[in-house]
Amino acid sequence: MSVISAGILLFMVLDPFGNIPLFLSVLEAVPRERRRKVVARELLIALSILVAFLFVGPHFLRLLGISAPTLRIAGGVILFLIAIKMIFGATEQMFKGTPDGEPLIVPLAVPLVAGPSATATILVLMGQEPNRWLEWLLALFLAWICNAGILLLSTKLADLMGRRGLYAIERLMGLILTAISVEMLLQGIRTVFEN
Repeated sequence: MSVISAGILLFMVLDPFGNIPLFLSVLEAVPRERRRKVVARELLIALSILVAFLFVGPHFLRLLGISAPTLRIAGGVILFLIAIKMIFGATEQMFKGTPDGEPLIVPLAVPLVAGPSATATILVLMGQEPNRWLEWLLALFLAWICNAGILLLSTKLADLMGRRGLYAIERLMGLILTAISVEMLLQGIRTVFEN
C-alpha cells in the first residue's frame, strides 16, 4: 500500500462527511462563533491520540501475541462493519444524551475522529509493515488535514450541501470502503493459508 492509498483509506475511515451532522448536533449548545475553535482543539487532541496509537499500538499487539494476518482479518471485519454503518445510515441519535456546554475530548475527539475504526486501521498498517512508520505517519497526517478542513467548514458545508448531499457522499464512501475491507479480509485469509 502506498502513502497515498493509505491516506485515502484513513480519510474514508475518519469519515468527515458522516461526522458533520454529528459534530453539528453535539455543538448545538456552543455559540456559532466559538465552534471553529472547539473543533480545531478536538481535532488536535484526536491527532495526538492517533499518533500515539501509531507508535504504541504495535508494541501492545506484540505483548498480546496478535499476528499480522490476524490483525489484517480483524481490520477487514471492522472496516466492513463501519462501511455497512456508512451505507445504511448515520448514528446521530448516539450522542443525543451529551451534556450541554462545550465538549472536551468526548465525543468529538474520541470516538468520532480518533475512534475504533481509525485506531484499528492504524494498527493494521503498522502491523503489516512497521518499518514504514514514517510513511504511515505521513498518510495519517494527510488524511487528518483533509478531515480537519472539512470539519472546520462543517457549518458552511451543511448549509451548502444539505443533509441529503452529506448522506449521499457518506454512502458513496461506504461503498468504496466495503471493497477495501473485503480485499483486506481476503489478504489476511490468503496469508494464513500460505503459511
